Amino acid sequence: MRRWLLGLVLVLAGLGHASAQMAPLPKAAAGQAVATFAGGCFWCTEADFDKVEGVISTTSGYTGGHVANPTYEQVSDGGTGHAESVQVIYDPSKVSYRQLLTYFWHHIDPTVKDRQFCDVGHQYRTAIFVHNDEERALAEASKKKVEEELKKPVYTEIDAAGLFYPAEEYHQNFHLKNPTKYKFYRWNCGRDQRLEQLWGKAKGDS
Repeated sequence: MRRWLLGLVLVLAGLGHASAQMAPLPKAAAGQAVATFAGGCFWCTEADFDKVEGVISTTSGYTGGHVANPTYEQVSDGGTGHAESVQVIYDPSKVSYRQLLTYFWHHIDPTVKDRQFCDVGHQYRTAIFVHNDEERALAEASKKKVEEELKKPVYTEIDAAGLFYPAEEYHQNFHLKNPTKYKFYRWNCGRDQRLEQLWGKAKGDS
C-alpha cells in the first residue's frame, strides 16, 4: 500500500526520477533548541510541526540507524535501522519541549508497533530522540501519561539522538511544494481518520 501510494504521488508530482540531492541541515542559532521525532511518514510529521507557533524550521530526514548517508530507497527498503524522522528547531520562549511532546503524541498512533497508518516497517516506527537528560525525563513522563490516558501499551521508543541525515531535497516541504498530491497521500493513508478516532477531532485534526 505504502509503495503504491508513494509511487503514484511522486509520479503525479513529476518526481518519478527525482534528484538524489540531499537537503542542507539547518543549525539552531543562539536561543533556539532542537527536538527530533519520528512519526511515520515524514511528509506528514513535518507538515504537522510546521503549524506549531514557535517552531522555526522542520527538516525531514533519517536517524536511529547504522548506515552512513542513507538514501530514501535504502531506508524505505528497511535494514538500515533508520526511522523517517523530523528535526525541529524551535524557540523555547514561545513553545516548550513539554508542549512539543504533547503535540507529537496527538499526531501519531502510539498503540501500534513498527508502523503508522498505511506505512509498515521498522523505518516507520514512532520514536522520540532525546538530546539530553532533561528531554529524556520529560519524554518518559509524557509516555507514562499517554499510556494511562489510552489504557493501552505505547510502543513509541525513547532513544538518544544520534546522527541525523537530511532527506533528499524533493522530500523537504513536500506538503507545500505539492499540496494536492500530499493531501491525496495523507487521506488515502487514513492518518487523520485514525487520529480523530484515537484522540478526538480537536487534538487529531491537522
